[in-house]
Amino acid sequence: MESAQPISFAVIGGSGLYAMPGLTEVEERRITTPFGEPSDAIVIGTYHGQRIAFLPRHGRGHRYSPSEVPYRANIWALKSLGVKHVISVSACGSLREHLRPRDIVVPDQLFDFTKGKRAYSFFENGIVGHVSVGRPFSQSLSAALAQAVRQAGGTVHEGGTFITIEGPRFSTKAESLAFRAWGCDIIGMTACPEAFLAREAELDFAIMAHVTDYDVWHEAEGEVTVDMVVQRLHDNLALAQQAIANLASVVPTLPHESAGAMKFAIMTARERIPAEARERLRLLIGDYL
Repeated sequence: MESAQPISFAVIGGSGLYAMPGLTEVEERRITTPFGEPSDAIVIGTYHGQRIAFLPRHGRGHRYSPSEVPYRANIWALKSLGVKHVISVSACGSLREHLRPRDIVVPDQLFDFTKGKRAYSFFENGIVGHVSVGRPFSQSLSAALAQAVRQAGGTVHEGGTFITIEGPRFSTKAESLAFRAWGCDIIGMTACPEAFLAREAELDFAIMAHVTDYDVWHEAEGEVTVDMVVQRLHDNLALAQQAIANLASVVPTLPHESAGAMKFAIMTARERIPAEARERLRLLIGDYL
């Protein structure tokens, strides 16, 4: 039987985090969206007194590459459940000496260096929306997440620029050095367009980025490998789960910063929006049309 308690908090698990042990009253929901199927069934359960949703970004068994992840379907599915706050758990490489493997970074900025292979917006095919992402992450959720990691005993760094590359390959040394010169602090493959789509869906979004390596710029470190990433993520698994447990009870007290993000973002004249587009995006902008 489905719980009547609202599901306002979701976790998107990245490489190494494919499940949430400790959930009770568990159910799975397979949700069909206008943008296809999500990465996997969404697992819903009670976690430290709160109903939360969990979605493995790459699917169970890690079936989707960073470029193939159905980002729009994932965010839409969470929105359809009533989710307002989303934590993304992600592996990342460090571009700075002081951001060490097994540290956690809660970034406050994004640099998108993907190559146009991914669907970046819900707004297309007859309706145009220009959302503001000057501050791509929720400040209150990010602060609460950093505190939750700290309480779990982790070393956490607040702030920093997260560059997203296309993947699935890792960087060349020349690229890694260029990203450092551009002022980026950590590097990964999935933050964009996930964060941008969350803003379009008016979901508060923050990233728990687990440093697994020094990319390839560091002279004294070996080049990043899959084995390295998986092992260091495994080392941090208990920390990630405890941090999420700490955060679960706090989320209901947080403001919903992204509420109204699309209210003034729709550029298309209302009378020119096709009926099909209105219906397709009703979940996101029904109140604004």
